[in-house]
Amino acid sequence: MSAAFRPNWWARGGWIALAIYVVYAASRLEFTWARFVTGLDNGARFLGRMFPPIIAQPDTLVSGLVESLEIAILASFLGIVLALPIGLFAARNLMPWWATWPARALIALCRSFHPVIVAIVFVKAVGFGALAGILALTVASIGFIGKLFAEAIEEISPRQVEAVRATGAPFASVIAYGVLPQVFSRFVGFATYQLDSNLRNSTMVGIVGAGGIGGTLFAAFQRFDYDFVCAILISIIAMIMVGELLARWVRGVFLERRAGRPSERVDE
Repeated sequence: MSAAFRPNWWARGGWIALAIYVVYAASRLEFTWARFVTGLDNGARFLGRMFPPIIAQPDTLVSGLVESLEIAILASFLGIVLALPIGLFAARNLMPWWATWPARALIALCRSFHPVIVAIVFVKAVGFGALAGILALTVASIGFIGKLFAEAIEEISPRQVEAVRATGAPFASVIAYGVLPQVFSRFVGFATYQLDSNLRNSTMVGIVGAGGIGGTLFAAFQRFDYDFVCAILISIIAMIMVGELLARWVRGVFLERRAGRPSERVDE
């Protein structure tokens, strides 16, 4: 038998071990076909009670959506402002090790827990309301944007940085003219994506009392107002879709302006 068609017994053994573990895990978690069929039946009845959607409390719905939007925007702004210096200090090609390690440890800490868990901590610390949600999503934004911003800086071309340094420019000018122009377009993408993510997460943190439409959704579930639940879910989907369109528009505006600058200089 040629080497090209020689069986890989290690790979086959790995697949067999994986299949055995899947069966074992399913038996441990009581995953059975009967429970799955029963769940489909219960789900069909639940969906039947959700339609047609009814906006039973329009004022509560609107105020919850507005609060979620405010939480997402404020958390994204604070997260971006704080993630900029943290991500810069975490870049190993610009900073010494004694600066990168604490910055990377802080980023890893912010990324270690789900925003809902962080929201529970802040609810216990500052009480129920939007402030806990803003703080929780700010922590999540620092972890996400800080990590990607640091990685983007580490991938830049060193030639432009060295050219700015060769002029005798201070460190701030090196960052402004040698680093940021190379990562600006990616940073805009990171920021808009995080805003979109915070719009979704703002509905989740509200379930644990951190403000937003999530609290309204949880209260409607507790009252068994499933038609109102459906209306809330449709409103959340519409809000996120509008946010996605706005984020795409912002990315297009910034990137078009960025791409148009060199051509304008050439024309001049």
